Amino acid sequence: MITKKHKDLAQDMLGFAKQNGCSASRISIGCGTDSSFEYRDTKLEQLQQSSQNQLSISLFVDGRFGSYSTNRIEENELKKFIKNAIDATRYLAEDPHRTLPNPDLYYKGNDAPDACYDKQFEQLQPDEKLQLAKAAVEEVYQTDPRIVSVSGSYGDGDWFSYLVDSNGFEGEKAQTAFNIYASVSLKSDGDARPESWWYDESLFWDKLQKEGIGKKALERALRKLGQEKIKSGVYPMIVDNMNVSKLLSPVISALNGNALAQKNSFLIDKLGQKIASGKWTLSDEPHLPQAGGSRWFDNEGVATRPRTIIENGVLQTYFIDTYNANRLKMQPTISGASILTFKQGDKDLEGLIAQLKKGILVTSFNGGNSNSSTGDFSFGVEGFLIENGKLVKPVSEMNITGNMLTLWERLAEIGNDARLNTSWRTPSLLFDGVSFSGI
Repeated sequence: MITKKHKDLAQDMLGFAKQNGCSASRISIGCGTDSSFEYRDTKLEQLQQSSQNQLSISLFVDGRFGSYSTNRIEENELKKFIKNAIDATRYLAEDPHRTLPNPDLYYKGNDAPDACYDKQFEQLQPDEKLQLAKAAVEEVYQTDPRIVSVSGSYGDGDWFSYLVDSNGFEGEKAQTAFNIYASVSLKSDGDARPESWWYDESLFWDKLQKEGIGKKALERALRKLGQEKIKSGVYPMIVDNMNVSKLLSPVISALNGNALAQKNSFLIDKLGQKIASGKWTLSDEPHLPQAGGSRWFDNEGVATRPRTIIENGVLQTYFIDTYNANRLKMQPTISGASILTFKQGDKDLEGLIAQLKKGILVTSFNGGNSNSSTGDFSFGVEGFLIENGKLVKPVSEMNITGNMLTLWERLAEIGNDARLNTSWRTPSLLFDGVSFSGI
């Protein structure tokens, strides 16, 4: 964990950097541990435990900027490291846009830095962790003759960080994380080997789902037996809550200040304009209690706050850090999203499926790409054909193509089934008129 010694060292190194020619500097110290246990069928395949210590420093020297990191955090070692880093920075090109944030934007609260830390982490024994990985396999191993292989894993970790800069910012954070994962592969009549997976994760041990992970993975794999292509066409598309992030990611990337500054975003100059269906309202909620992604400040020390990103289809904000704000001559907002939340509808996945006469449920994306400048995309998909409100046939080896702006304009309905164990709380979504290519 972060100790007074760590904090004193960071403060001393800020002073040392200033004495050696830095006009400004920022230091982050982090330390933590992690472990993972993986079973495949009846054998323990991997066991890993590690600990980490790292110091990162950003240096502003004679109008130039450099960023460096090391895991050697003894004072004498650091002084030599920082002096060499300062000398190296002086060889870089000047960049007038590199500055620390305006101190008025800093987080100045005193909220508990360990609100996302579970003290039970310290009491867990390796045998308990190993058993959870093994149990995920044993739930389904040899329960079906079509099973080729089952793997299960358990992982956890803790991380402590302390951030300080020469403009007066000081803040710290502590966090734990736990996860269980299982995957199942099957044999079928042909050469295909259908497989699927399931997982759960949580910041807190008591909230982690510890049973049913292997059974859910097997259930999802069995549903894929008999997959085939169907006729190309334009269909309504439902994307389940596990896979919406594939479609959301290009939008979030296009909102990033660096993409805007490099003119590599299909959302340039779209602020205040309608970019999606009026059904879509997307928010960033960084202060949700005991939630993955929650934080009081970003990686620059800038205070986070709830903000609406897209409201009824209209773009409300970009994610712009200090550097890119200076480049773009815009006001900074925040360096990136914390916890993305959708304004949800009133139907779960089954309800969305039930209302379709014909359509396709997408349960996995297989490769493909999205052009960050234009928003054009092509993704491989698999899932199920829907007819008369029922899943009638598993489908695979199909592609969807289109443009991100057009796709999100065709968002017809938002589910109420967002998974709450991730920082992107995505529900299932229904889109109208999506182009599928198959046979």
